[in-house]
Amino acid sequence: MSHGGSRRVVLLALGANLGIALAKLGAALVTGSGSMLAESIHSFADSGNQALLLVGDSRARHPATELYPMGYGREAYFWALLVAVLLFTLGGMFSAYEGVHKLLHPIGLSSMAVAVAVLVLSIGLEGFSFLAAWKEVNRTRGRKRLFAWARETGDVNLLVVAFEDLAALIGLFVALVAVMLTWITGNPFFDAAGSCVLGALLLYVAVFLGSQVRRLITGHSVGPELRATLEEVWKANGFRVVRLVAVWAGPHQMTVATKVCPEDPAISALALIDRLNAAERAVRERLPEVTMQFSEPDQVD
Repeated sequence: MSHGGSRRVVLLALGANLGIALAKLGAALVTGSGSMLAESIHSFADSGNQALLLVGDSRARHPATELYPMGYGREAYFWALLVAVLLFTLGGMFSAYEGVHKLLHPIGLSSMAVAVAVLVLSIGLEGFSFLAAWKEVNRTRGRKRLFAWARETGDVNLLVVAFEDLAALIGLFVALVAVMLTWITGNPFFDAAGSCVLGALLLYVAVFLGSQVRRLITGHSVGPELRATLEEVWKANGFRVVRLVAVWAGPHQMTVATKVCPEDPAISALALIDRLNAAERAVRERLPEVTMQFSEPDQVD
């Protein structure tokens, strides 16, 4: 997937969440619904999160310098970590607090039809954003299961938006059910319980995303399929891979170091250099995300 694909998904999510947040806030003020207020805070937090992802995406594109010879790709992971922290605090903890507060101090709700209408509208907008993210996820994950892809990908922007949107859609349905039950029964317990469920959902998603960003910041290896592809290219170019290190250096940026043995032990030094250069070009052609690579020839065992 192109780098621009991730950026487009983030921009779509930002626009959708801003519109949804304003609509939810208006409905929360009119109805007094705790679930609606929790949902509005969640959407405002998501909007801020997408802005942070765009900052990280912009900084990650800066070219390498003498002070940062490996480039700025991991800037995106730092900003994504802030997103996970905000999702945990402003999203999960606030929603849980609001739910507990409403359970202890229940209040009646009004204008429930407004809340239902806003939630239905929000589901449509959030669904549009999620479908765009899901389409990009499917293009990159192939046959992998969603969580398997999430534990291997280096595209942190797509990862965060996809799971944020998924959590938002589930949360909207939870809020809709909670508001409908409150409307039908007249019991505000269901609205408060909806806020608690939403808080638990957001806390789980925030912890999961935080663990994946931590993996990327600390230099986790790329997945086995990419490693197998790298070894295949080197083998096709007349080398046996002795040692291969491949890590994500940023969204769509991979750093690779290889120690290889030429199949022909009698090859001259100049011919070996030419063959190494050809193999490195073949790697870049097969995997354009390899932005930096180091190769070391070794003797045949």
